[in-house]
Amino acid sequence: MNSISVAVIGAGMAGRSHAAGYRNAGTVFGAGLPPVRLAAIADANLALGEDAARRYGFEKALPSWEAVAEDPSIDAVSVVVGNALHRPITEALVAAGKHVLCEKPLAGSLADARAMVELERSTGAVTAVGYTFRRSPAIAAIRDHVRNGELGDLTLFSGRYWCDYATDPNGPLSWRYRGGPGSGALGDIGAHVIDAAEYVVGPIASVSGAALSTQIGKRPLPLGAVVGHNAAPVSDELGEVENEDTATFTARFATGLVGTFSVSRTAFGLPNGLGFDVVGLRGRAGFDQHRPAEYLFDDAQPHPRTRGARQVIAGPQLPYFAGGYPMEAPGVGGGNAEMFTFQARAFLDQVAGVADPLPACASFADALRTMEIIQAVVESDRADGAAVAVPEAS
Repeated sequence: MNSISVAVIGAGMAGRSHAAGYRNAGTVFGAGLPPVRLAAIADANLALGEDAARRYGFEKALPSWEAVAEDPSIDAVSVVVGNALHRPITEALVAAGKHVLCEKPLAGSLADARAMVELERSTGAVTAVGYTFRRSPAIAAIRDHVRNGELGDLTLFSGRYWCDYATDPNGPLSWRYRGGPGSGALGDIGAHVIDAAEYVVGPIASVSGAALSTQIGKRPLPLGAVVGHNAAPVSDELGEVENEDTATFTARFATGLVGTFSVSRTAFGLPNGLGFDVVGLRGRAGFDQHRPAEYLFDDAQPHPRTRGARQVIAGPQLPYFAGGYPMEAPGVGGGNAEMFTFQARAFLDQVAGVADPLPACASFADALRTMEIIQAVVESDRADGAAVAVPEAS
């Protein structure tokens, strides 16, 4: 390929993260990626799209996703809109010969997600899903510790994603609060911690003890467009929240390991609290996204008087760091923006067939599996916590 022409559908906070990632994709890692043309950002809110296009150097803003599908010059597209729109947009893009990077969760329903997996199996296009935390140097390093056996036989995984974006009862009733059980905190943020768990310690076989709850049952209807988790003008009319604010469950992994999970969008004071601990017979490791450029590691050092958890500062010794940061030195920080850049580069490596690519993005089939786990959690909740098996990974 002489160049790759990219577009982003959706100009909200996640769409802008994709746009920034594409802008920087050619600046990281090795040679071989063709020049990236920043073609268009599409959004029904054209003013929002124009602002994003200006900020991130895209050539133009378009008023609809259809305009992207109809543009034969565009090769690859990020789909970053409401979950229920993922399937029709992706189907149109693939039919138009474009590669697709879709945000999680994969779709608004299991039926739509399964149809998207069938599409993936039938097309030669690259189809991928945005699980950005796979690109965290710290999380990837913990995965390496586990795979290398440095923690010994694992005894416990404890994962959480606690956020506060829904603590205000006057926050507008956006699409995030529609869709039924499993599409709230579980689908929005739980999908990330579930994928992180399977990425680090392996597949989940069953779930049990699930409990879903909604702390704010009604919210005011918005008077206009709502962008991300931002406040917006609202009316005096209230609407019903259709999904969960909080969920907890226990999981049993295929290895027999037991894990505990909790997710909440009504956790005061925690803006983006993804975290987990993985414990074994010979060591343990922990990660907290509020401190994204480090992780905790503890093992049996030779002298008991110096044992204890160590703060590992991200640097060139961790995955993605060398070649991924302009200043390749420990302690320079890093976080969300870099992960989106690495994800964009990995997707474009797949599209271009780069000789020495980054690890491939998650597939539609991977994202369907996450949705099947979420559905099992919902079924466990409906059955008063009964154990529910998860289909085996394909």
